[in-house]
Amino acid sequence: MLMDTKHLKEAGLPVTDLGPVLAEERHPLLFATVSGAHLYGFPSKDSDVDLRGVHLLPAADLVGLREAEETRSRMWDRDGTEMDLVTHDLRKFVRLMLKPNGYVLEQLLSPLVVHTSQSHAELVELAPGVVTRNHAHHYRGFAGTQWRLFGKTGELKPLLYTFRALLTGIHLMRSGEVLAHLPALLGEVAAPAYLPGLIEAKAEAEHGGAQGVDGETVSRDVEALHGVLDEAQAQSALPATAGGFEALHDLVVRARLTGVSWSPGPGD
Repeated sequence: MLMDTKHLKEAGLPVTDLGPVLAEERHPLLFATVSGAHLYGFPSKDSDVDLRGVHLLPAADLVGLREAEETRSRMWDRDGTEMDLVTHDLRKFVRLMLKPNGYVLEQLLSPLVVHTSQSHAELVELAPGVVTRNHAHHYRGFAGTQWRLFGKTGELKPLLYTFRALLTGIHLMRSGEVLAHLPALLGEVAAPAYLPGLIEAKAEAEHGGAQGVDGETVSRDVEALHGVLDEAQAQSALPATAGGFEALHDLVVRARLTGVSWSPGPGD
């Protein structure tokens, strides 16, 4: 089932008809969504399009001697826009869900849906049960990686990724909601007043420098948000371990045994 392109257009995607892309996949897709800067709310005019999702391998691929293609990745250029699609087999994706992995939850819950299915809807329904306070470690680590990258490159992109990760983590610890969109987060979590200006500057170039950014101020603000995330984790009402294992197990078994009808195209 392909989705209405309204949200994709609103997110600034240069290509919204992705049916031809999905039609090239060898295995049924349970869902495909847009991730990256378009999901995070600060795409540039030259941003690539990051597609993420889940495919379903036939049972024979998993019980035979050959290594199963649990992760598939391909990149291509379409009308001057770089695009990439990465999908995991359902079993691998669900195993990642059961770890404190915020990245896969953001993909699953992305409002920028290119393709969906009943299994996708079931995964979305079960997602709240796997959220734990240990997801703070994911966002703390991701923010640290991006902060170090900013120190090496001086680019605006990793700086915004740093703030986005910290604010997403704080909001998740407080509310249990996975919210990856930085402009929306600015209305939920106290953040530096200069961030809207950085988002606007990022729109001009994907790898532009962070001109005019005061290093000391930014460093102090990032450190302060790390402290807020630590406090939010300590006070979070979220559980320490993921739930929903049996329901997710049943979903994987049902999907594998029944299969999925697969005929993506403009008429879906």
